[in-house]
Amino acid sequence: MGTFIQTKRLLKYRMGLIRLKQMGLERVFSYTLGKEAGVSAELVRKDFSKFGIKGNRRGGYEIDDLLSSVEKIFGKDRVQNVVIMGMGNMGKALSHYRGFSDNNMNIVAGFDIDPAKINKKFHIPIYPVDNLKEIIDAFHVSVAILAVPEIAAQETCDLLVRSGIKGILNLAPVLLKVPDDVFVNNVNLMVELERLMYHSGVLK
Repeated sequence: MGTFIQTKRLLKYRMGLIRLKQMGLERVFSYTLGKEAGVSAELVRKDFSKFGIKGNRRGGYEIDDLLSSVEKIFGKDRVQNVVIMGMGNMGKALSHYRGFSDNNMNIVAGFDIDPAKINKKFHIPIYPVDNLKEIIDAFHVSVAILAVPEIAAQETCDLLVRSGIKGILNLAPVLLKVPDDVFVNNVNLMVELERLMYHSGVLK
């Protein structure tokens, strides 16, 4: 859990670094980056040290070098292939999202049990689930986006695990059971909206 929280902060640092670079800055101090991410300078230095990133106490960090180090941690120095399970409205929308390619993520295929969707025109090729292992092996895929109905989520998750997937972005409103070596990130839009409503005072 600790490493997961640290990687979330690293992504915040990355966003802050990109913004500072766009402002024309070439170097940054930990307290400035901490202010961008909403954490202390000490925590910034601790997080970077955890991943072997060192700065200069007097000169801070060079933004380009720091960005490069963070990019390597998240594999953004190379293209990462991903598959989408479920080509309903959510899956279709994700297949058209340009942000993936802008961040070196390549959606290589989508999968669905509906034969009518196999030959339908999508932004990516759509295959029956029987071809899942073949595509995962061919494109060295380790991460999948799960966009299937709740009733099919665990069964589809089990199939992904058996096929070699180690990371799953779960968009279905259900908690998945996976082996210890498989990481799941649950994104429940309804829960997130309810949290926003609570904190904005709507539900108080």
